[in-house]
Amino acid sequence: MSALRGRVCIVTGGSRGVGKGCAIELGAAGATVYVTGRSDRSSSGKLPGTIRETAAAVALAGGIGIAVPCDHRDDAQVEALFSRVRNEQGRLDVLVNNAFLIPRELTSGKPFYQLPLSNWDDMIDVGLRSAYVASWHAARLMVEQRSGLIANISSSGASEYAWHVVYGVGKCALDRLTADAAHELREAGVAVVSLWPGLVLTERTSAFVEAGRLDSEGAESQRFTGRAIAHLAADPDVLASSGRPLTSRELADRYGFRDVDGTLPNGPMHERPGGLT
Repeated sequence: MSALRGRVCIVTGGSRGVGKGCAIELGAAGATVYVTGRSDRSSSGKLPGTIRETAAAVALAGGIGIAVPCDHRDDAQVEALFSRVRNEQGRLDVLVNNAFLIPRELTSGKPFYQLPLSNWDDMIDVGLRSAYVASWHAARLMVEQRSGLIANISSSGASEYAWHVVYGVGKCALDRLTADAAHELREAGVAVVSLWPGLVLTERTSAFVEAGRLDSEGAESQRFTGRAIAHLAADPDVLASSGRPLTSRELADRYGFRDVDGTLPNGPMHERPGGLT
């Protein structure tokens, strides 16, 4: 598939998890993908995955992968990222806002008042605010060319309790950002969507599955949501979907794709186990 040949994409938080899968699938569609994140080199004691490894995987899939170290809590670094893309490519077609700072306590199952106040800053700064800042920069490029897609990685936690009070607040606000930004960008031909994956077999959740602490039935690979975004980006009628939260599973039904193993995952989670730390 080369539907995105010549397109330029940015995937934030692309060293592992959903971000890595999105970058690879955009590359598989032929795109040039800038992969950002703080994990520039492997480090013992941390989850596996770096932006350089993802960029190499993008190239292996058929695209062009470019690793850019970027702390999305630092506005100057984010500005430098978008300036680089403008200078090197002169355009931006897809932004995937995936960067999210996961505090260790997120899946502990403990109530918010027993957890550090820093959880708020962590998940709002790198999650909600980082998506706003990146979208602000992306919109300036996309409005000029009268086209583009901004995809915010959200979850069903936007509409029901999930994991942690701050997690739900952040995802709900992210979907509101999607709706309102889509309203303001529609006339310029720029689409904005939220994507709701289901249970994703990331490096973190896979460790729980292997330890027998999490049931993986109906789960999806890291690349499933990436396939959804690649199909949206190639759809000439993408504006029809703008402003809404979409599930990766419903887009698989719409566009006719499946996960990497040929299955169709269950879709968004509605029950989340606690005690996973």
